[in-house]
Amino acid sequence: MTTYALGQYQVHRVGFGAMQLPGPGVFGPPRDRDQALAVLRRAVELGVNHIDTAQFYGPDVANQLIREALHPYPQGLALVSKVGARRDQAGDWLPAQQPDELRGAIEQNLETLGTDRLAAVNLRVMGPDGDASAPGEVDRELFDRQLTAMIAARDEGLIDGIGLSSISLEHLEIALQRTDIACVQNAYNLLDRSSQPVLEACAARGIAFVPFFPLGSAFVPDNPVLGHPEIRKAAGELDRTPAQVALAWTLAAAPNMLLIPGTSSVAHLEENLAVADIEVPATLTAALG
Repeated sequence: MTTYALGQYQVHRVGFGAMQLPGPGVFGPPRDRDQALAVLRRAVELGVNHIDTAQFYGPDVANQLIREALHPYPQGLALVSKVGARRDQAGDWLPAQQPDELRGAIEQNLETLGTDRLAAVNLRVMGPDGDASAPGEVDRELFDRQLTAMIAARDEGLIDGIGLSSISLEHLEIALQRTDIACVQNAYNLLDRSSQPVLEACAARGIAFVPFFPLGSAFVPDNPVLGHPEIRKAAGELDRTPAQVALAWTLAAAPNMLLIPGTSSVAHLEENLAVADIEVPATLTAALG
């Protein structure tokens, strides 16, 4: 696989996202613990050196599985987490946006993962209602205090890089006035390109862009990305799955694009990692615009 810089790390452009390792709704224990551990170990065997996780996946579950499967961690493995949210006992997603909450969440991630330093931590910007699906208006005063907390964690050696998630171009521009940014995580796929300006700004500055929902929302039953006629047509011509083609298209959308497809299946993991070898047909690129 080709690589790209994620802060101080050089990582393969196809990594692994741990969101699907916990139970349904990213809540509770996995359906098959042994399989979840096998997926993580197989990912590293196949060269994955970028794993994305969060304390609120489970909560705790994803981090505990990563630690059990991979600790002591191989040299060069970039463990990236995110802060800014929490879960209640019913599994609802709630904002945890105050600076002390961000710092506490970073420390929790370090503890559950069993490490004293993370490659990067993303600040997930959320509105007061907990919506993180799309960037909203910048709360300048709060965002400034959040950045102060993230910068302090980096300067104290808890994290190597600061990431941002669910942000607007304005968020990015404000943040870059104060600090380097290692990565950005925003929703992006062939049907949702609302973050195109953010992607292009990141590419111009050498900042890794890590799309979430590259195959469409994991919480929507009917997936228009996988059902897109051009994707299905190309999949048939290439003898690949629609998911592989959609991921390959996303990977090819920009040189700074890093994928973190998640799964709880070893076979599916191997399919996901194979997308790095797919050459996206020019006809598909032209058809999708």
